[in-house]
Amino acid sequence: MSEKKIVNRISELMLDKKALDIKIIDVIGLTSLTDYFINCSSQSDPQTRAIKNHIQDELSKEFQIKPLNIEGYEGLRWVLMDYVNIVVNIFHVEDREYYNVERLWADGKVKKVK
Repeated sequence: MSEKKIVNRISELMLDKKALDIKIIDVIGLTSLTDYFINCSSQSDPQTRAIKNHIQDELSKEFQIKPLNIEGYEGLRWVLMDYVNIVVNIFHVEDREYYNVERLWADGKVKKVK
């Protein structure tokens, strides 16, 4: 199974749930933490929950993979799903602007998903 295939599928799953401002950041060779970050924004707690659950359920069914860890699910303002080589970040719009994590990986190759 190819990481790129999983990354693209995650972005499709985000779109299914009307996620906003989806960006894939390729950081291969820039860090040993992961190969890809996939960031998106949501407009509400229910939408954040729906995006997270949809990604988790579909990746489990389609690729038989589960996240190593999920953080932030209790508060739903910023949910991080760690698939080791792929890290998914789901932010409330305001929190994404505040934390601006994209600036940390500005040297990565960014692809905006539409």
